[in-house]
Amino acid sequence: MARPPAPALDVIAARNAAGGTAAGGGAAATAAAATASAATVSTARLPVPTAADDPRDSRSSSSTNSPAPADNEESDFFLVNNDSQSSLGVVPNLQDMQVTDADCLPTVAALPSEILISIFSRISDPKELLNCMLTCKRWARNVVEILWHRPSCTTWEKHASICATLALERPFFTYTDFIKRLNLAALANRVNDGSVIPLAACTRVERLTLTNCFDLTDVGLTPLVRGSQHLLALDISGDSNITEASIIAIAENCRKLQGLNVSGCRGVSNESLAQLAESCRFIKRLKLNDCIQVNDAAVLAFANHCPNILEIDLHQCTSIGNEPITALLAKEQSLRELRLACCELIDDGAFLALPPFRTYENLRILDLTSCSRLTDRAVEKIIEIAPRLRNLVLAKCTNITDVAVHAIAKLEKNLHYVHLGHCRHITDDAVKRLVRSCNRIRYIDLGCCVNLTDESVTLLAGLPKLKRIGLVKCASITDKSMYALASANDHRSQYRNAASRPGHDMRAPSLERVHLSYCTNLTLPSIIKLLNCCPKLTHLSLTGVPAFLRDDLDRFCREAPPDFTEHQRAVFCVFSGAGVAGLRHHLNTREEFAEYREGRGQRRRPGGIVDPGPVPDVDGFEDGDGLEDDDMGDGSDLIDFNADLTNLAHNPIPLPPSNHGSPVVSFQTNGPSHAGAVPSTTAASLHSPARPSEGVIDGQATAAGPSVAGPSTAGSGLFVNPASVPGPSTASMQVHFDGEGEQTP
Repeated sequence: MARPPAPALDVIAARNAAGGTAAGGGAAATAAAATASAATVSTARLPVPTAADDPRDSRSSSSTNSPAPADNEESDFFLVNNDSQSSLGVVPNLQDMQVTDADCLPTVAALPSEILISIFSRISDPKELLNCMLTCKRWARNVVEILWHRPSCTTWEKHASICATLALERPFFTYTDFIKRLNLAALANRVNDGSVIPLAACTRVERLTLTNCFDLTDVGLTPLVRGSQHLLALDISGDSNITEASIIAIAENCRKLQGLNVSGCRGVSNESLAQLAESCRFIKRLKLNDCIQVNDAAVLAFANHCPNILEIDLHQCTSIGNEPITALLAKEQSLRELRLACCELIDDGAFLALPPFRTYENLRILDLTSCSRLTDRAVEKIIEIAPRLRNLVLAKCTNITDVAVHAIAKLEKNLHYVHLGHCRHITDDAVKRLVRSCNRIRYIDLGCCVNLTDESVTLLAGLPKLKRIGLVKCASITDKSMYALASANDHRSQYRNAASRPGHDMRAPSLERVHLSYCTNLTLPSIIKLLNCCPKLTHLSLTGVPAFLRDDLDRFCREAPPDFTEHQRAVFCVFSGAGVAGLRHHLNTREEFAEYREGRGQRRRPGGIVDPGPVPDVDGFEDGDGLEDDDMGDGSDLIDFNADLTNLAHNPIPLPPSNHGSPVVSFQTNGPSHAGAVPSTTAASLHSPARPSEGVIDGQATAAGPSVAGPSTAGSGLFVNPASVPGPSTASMQVHFDGEGEQTP
């Protein structure tokens, strides 16, 4: 007879419980006490909590009598082969599976504050930051410091609101500790001591900008810097009423200062600057522009006590001699920028006195504008000690010759910017050596280098990264130079060359700024070619070029500076930003210039109407470029420009190369003419039929009435000379522009 299968343990326990209840509770109570005693002993020996003790454990049974499995064992539900014999009490139900953890939070709320601050710091719109701050208290605590890190003081209403908040007796946040940057430059013309004193409550300011606050004095600045022991950068340039009292306060309280700009503060004494140099030894950037009172002692103090100087600007410090310059170079191993423009006392000795066989690898920018005592020997020494110079400015160093340029060529690929304006002794041979060795030049200025010819410009056009070229008053260059620049930037011809010659290197058009003022031999065809081949061109100066003194081009020209004389306004011709695009479109669509657009195909719509193509998008152009020195010149008598203009009136303008297929146009004078008048043509007239003026200048329509496209008659009274022969007047075309020569890389 087969033995019946043993019942399950839970079945046996259930039977015993039922039997014990029916027979009497004494035995059951005894068994329960024994079981409890055994459990107590076991727990005392192994004080490890079991899963059954945790109410969140899904394996806990709904039956109080079901034994809980060990932590390292699996449920009986997975061990028993016969499901019918398994206990339902060990199967987790839906109620047991519910999570009741009170600490479970949304994902965003669970992010640590460091992550939230990193996210909020990438929001640039103050309004969005304010919305985040109003979301909840936790976000507000993380956003408020970002929102107040650099408060906007662009209007007096905002300034008043900031000052009122800082003056609160019981603010919700400590706003005075949040402000790290203060900039009142937008309100500079009305800032005074009363505007600054309320801001003295800010004790953790790191950057303070008070540029051109002419009414600010020591009374307002001193309290502000006394409480700013964390100040790192201070700009008080142009604050002419600041004296040594403020500098001494800075020296005593701002020991961590790293950047100082006191340009134009002529009331600052040398003794106070020396004290500041001794106290603030972490200074890295120092600007003393136009502080004509600064002498050698003050600069020597910075050279001796501030070993970490990276940039120092001594522009227009006319009392500085050789000794402090030698000390700066010898002791400042980290020096990267040294600007000495108009320090006329500096000569070769400042550089020849440097220790031999020592190089300064960190020096990248050197500006020696108008240091007229320097010679080729100084330049050779500079190249020897600073082999990694990137920007070199030698404008108006009139003693420089080809020898110096040959030394500069040793910089090779390191040289990106070179300014040799007014170095009148430089020839084509020097430019040839420079181009052959330094093929990474991006900016070059050769204004007033009167010995240069088309050969130099043709070589410069081959520089693959050339962005800016200055050729002001290089009277010997002709249309050949413009065609070379145009061809080098014409991507269409490069595609053709690449197709015909597989090994041909292609370059993207890079030319952006071209300065051609007083290059009197230039004509319309070459400039049209240049405009069409240089799509990135955003600045073109043609002041004093007779071919562009035309009424119909005035609307694309920039306004002349207000301090220009009437004569200077008459010859002023500079196109920037949208003006360049407008000039290009005008010259490419008007029929009177059709003969100069040879080789440029035009799309024609049905019916024979010429489609000029889309107007270039000028949104990306910079229209805020300031007038540069090479737009007008400085009035130096290097060239007899009047003779050049006079000869142009009587001699034919050079024609473009014959391979362009342009028709021959001959010019002849028709009796006496006003200045700037272009002679009439025989083969093709440049004048269009009389029609109402349709130009718009500076947003206003020009005076109605018949007008003829042609040369400008503005300022014609300046040129008319009844006693002279027919043609333009030989009145002086010299002009003056303050600050010429200094070019910022």
